[in-house]
Amino acid sequence: MNLATVRLARGVDPALLKQRIENRQAMVGVVGMGYVGQPLAIAAHHRGFRVIGFDTDAQKVATLNGGRSGIRTIPDEKILSMRRGGRFHVTGNAADLGQPDVVLICVPTPLTRHREPDLSFVESTSRALAAALRPGQLVCLESTTYPGTTSGVVQPILEESGLVVGRDVFLAYSPEREDPGNPTFRTADIPKVVGADDEASRELANAYYGAVVDHVVPVPSAATAEAVKLTENIFRCVNIALVNELKHIYERMGINVWDVIDAAATKPFGFMPFYPGPGLGGHCIPIDPFYLTWKAREYDVPTRFIELAGEINAAEPRGVVNALAAALSARKRMSLNGARILLMGLAYKKNVDDLRESPALVIMQDLEDRGAEVSYFDPWIPEIPMTRAHAPLAGRRSIAWEPGRFDAIFDAALIVTDHDAVDYSELVAALDLVMDTRNATRSVSRARSRIVFA
Repeated sequence: MNLATVRLARGVDPALLKQRIENRQAMVGVVGMGYVGQPLAIAAHHRGFRVIGFDTDAQKVATLNGGRSGIRTIPDEKILSMRRGGRFHVTGNAADLGQPDVVLICVPTPLTRHREPDLSFVESTSRALAAALRPGQLVCLESTTYPGTTSGVVQPILEESGLVVGRDVFLAYSPEREDPGNPTFRTADIPKVVGADDEASRELANAYYGAVVDHVVPVPSAATAEAVKLTENIFRCVNIALVNELKHIYERMGINVWDVIDAAATKPFGFMPFYPGPGLGGHCIPIDPFYLTWKAREYDVPTRFIELAGEINAAEPRGVVNALAAALSARKRMSLNGARILLMGLAYKKNVDDLRESPALVIMQDLEDRGAEVSYFDPWIPEIPMTRAHAPLAGRRSIAWEPGRFDAIFDAALIVTDHDAVDYSELVAALDLVMDTRNATRSVSRARSRIVFA
């Protein structure tokens, strides 16, 4: 699009796009076809929209166009059905970003090595979109980020095209609320928070999401919506840090924290159960709090409470390794150096194939750095893919489930992820030392003296 064309495109009538949305004539584009993008594409397609997916990963593009999701928690049949219907395809060509009427940006927002926001994916996507942007498009950022990103980062890049947000094109923020592997809630069931900084963008974004999900929660601005997402995950981060700290206190007292939480959860008011673990995983909870602490520095506001929670949770993987070393020494008179350890589960939570920010990778690396020989079993992750933080672990494969041989192969097992498909009674019967970080052995009745909690 040249500048002369842009100058002619003044005063786009948002009612035209709203009508296209309501009539299901609008095309929806989803940038980033991963754990967030695919469910959004499925929801839009289910509600009658044509959908085009965008991804820079050529293998992922081929997988999706071949009718497979590539994500175990998303059945291939859903993608295959969409492909057969003729209203869904995926491309790696950024020039096609001018086609959809509504563009959803679902790209990663990780941290740098110094735990500062890394918006490189958001910025590069915005530049690619700006190069193809046309009048009348609605752009919605879904990636988790700090308040001010939509207006302060995305909007200026889009307006480099010569088009003005709120007049020629429209911009909103609606935070993703996906919970991979959750069988209870579909994307359409989860209320969608939507915020924008001008009336036209706000009305269009509410119209689009109202057509795709059952309940829209409008908020006054994009920054408010960005703050909502951070608040949700900081709430979880802080409460998990609290129970992790309680775990260590009660352990010294000889009290099982899981028994305490289960009993406390019977109170019908004033208490919400959170559970300890070996560290935080997933793309949100380990990362989001640092987005707010970083942004808060601009306003000279201390975030001691949030940072303390982050420190407690970040220390858990190392604490688990220390606990295992102590258990080996006390129970088997063994050093961690040279010990043969079976790591049970790599995914960041049970019943998913998602390794993002998984504490299991940190634990595996730390065990090996301290001289242990480590193997892993995970029915959801047959092979460790390439990761940015743990590249040396890529290519490792899960061992076969042969508990009858474990006693001859391993000195101890460490349960990091409590997948339902694992028979933990067989594990406890096979090894004389099993460290449990998830209360996965709660139903094991025999040989409980072999179990140590951490």
